[in-house]
Amino acid sequence: MHLVPASKLQGFALITLLALSAAAFADTRTNLEQSPSWNSCTECAGAFGAGSAAAHSMARGVASPSRDGASARFTLGGSNPYSNAYWWNSVATGSQATNFKYDVYFYMKNPGASQALEFEMNQGLNGRKYIFGVQCAFKSRVWRVYDAAGRRWVPTSIACNVPAGYQWHHAVFEFHRSASTAKSHFLSISIDGKKSYVNRNYGPRANPIKTINVAFQMDGDRNQTDYQVWLDSMQVSWW
Repeated sequence: MHLVPASKLQGFALITLLALSAAAFADTRTNLEQSPSWNSCTECAGAFGAGSAAAHSMARGVASPSRDGASARFTLGGSNPYSNAYWWNSVATGSQATNFKYDVYFYMKNPGASQALEFEMNQGLNGRKYIFGVQCAFKSRVWRVYDAAGRRWVPTSIACNVPAGYQWHHAVFEFHRSASTAKSHFLSISIDGKKSYVNRNYGPRANPIKTINVAFQMDGDRNQTDYQVWLDSMQVSWW
């Protein structure tokens, strides 16, 4: 087991505390799953942005299952093994924010068909793209975080078991962009009220985008079995 020095944990906890104390001043978008501004791609969701194509779709205003009468249903299928689909929604332009929170409920009927689910926020600033990507890898059963500079997924020691089907699960992710080190800090992952501290940070990638966007990705496994994910009460904040 890798033990994190107490001094580093205290420093990371301080960042989290400061971020939360400033949250009252945050810009927030609620019920984002109902926004008409979602975009999607499939080949771009593969390794190095060059994956194989997958059938995919998104439907808003789904009455059941839902928490408030209107969820969004995301579908992945096709016949190419390990094919994925990526959806994103731009929520701000030119923001200098340093703190980010992604809060969403998700529901699956056949979670065993998924290779992974990915949740992500991105910030474009000063020619750099800060990628705050987290992935629940169902086959290896750990959470992974994305190293944008290294273009790789890095496993953490945080367990991510296959979620129970036919019920809603609540996920909350907290991130911080360090102005001093120019790195993406992964602060915490909370699932159904259980919070785990990540304590990882990675450099950005060169990119001219100037927006903040929120994203969601479904990954297919070697059988590329069709499956669906419903998202509801999606809320993102930045400050």
